[in-house]
Amino acid sequence: MDELAEHAQDPADGEESAAAGRSPWRGEGGQIVLAATPIGDAGDAPARLLRALAEADVVAAEDTRRLLALARRLGVWVEGELVSFHEHNEQERAPVLVAHAREGRRVLVVSDAGMPSVSDPGYRLVGVAVAGGVPVSVLPGPSAVLTALAVSGLATDRFCFEGFAPRRPGDRERTFAGLADEQRTMVFFDSPHRVGDTLAAMAHAFGEDRRAAVCRELTKTYEEIRRGPLSELAEWARDGVRGEVTLVVAGAEPRAARTEDHVAEVVARAEAGERLKDAAAAVAAATGLSKRELYQAALAARD
Repeated sequence: MDELAEHAQDPADGEESAAAGRSPWRGEGGQIVLAATPIGDAGDAPARLLRALAEADVVAAEDTRRLLALARRLGVWVEGELVSFHEHNEQERAPVLVAHAREGRRVLVVSDAGMPSVSDPGYRLVGVAVAGGVPVSVLPGPSAVLTALAVSGLATDRFCFEGFAPRRPGDRERTFAGLADEQRTMVFFDSPHRVGDTLAAMAHAFGEDRRAAVCRELTKTYEEIRRGPLSELAEWARDGVRGEVTLVVAGAEPRAARTEDHVAEVVARAEAGERLKDAAAAVAAATGLSKRELYQAALAARD
């Protein structure tokens, strides 16, 4: 039996069982803990979240009523001070929460669903806490971004989260045009009422055949995953869908380098003082293009 397995079967004195989870609070001093909450099924709540809710001196919640409803479903009584903490008051409330922690209080931060600070309130608070030397920790757990990515069937080795898709048509066009060559898998949140327009705009910017997945009501009773080309998904969602939506879109295929696209770079380097042959060789090494073809094209461009 290796050392790790032996340790797992023989916990150290005072260490708590895996079922109960370790206390989320480290030491006796004040601190801030960001805690993930279920994105759908309350049964996904980590055990340590239950402890944190019961033991916190202050609970900062995006929606206090939803937090209390979750606590009831989990069978937890929230004894600490309950305060609202959302996108409209985060800037003014963050210093207050940091002050609580500095005074020795245990501050728990939760959003309506998923991880605080990921497209939810929290990142400003972390910045203020770090600047003030207040400890910040995290209770990991459910995440719509990672859940959708995992079930999408698209590449997961490299991805980026782009937040909520823009609401206005012009903003959508500009945003998606800027992402057209993004090679990483992209994850977006979107409104169920706008998703048809969003997918149509993506099809226009990324190409109708670009693969994507619409993940609806993740972990809930009516969970649905639709996969296919953007054009087909846009048609399916044309009249809107129901429930919370996460979109996952395949990244762009790498474009083959073309000589004509890099001639200007060779010329610019030469005008900056490099020998033309050296500039062509450097650009060829970076792009995989022919040094001779780049050199000849740059010569022609300078004439």
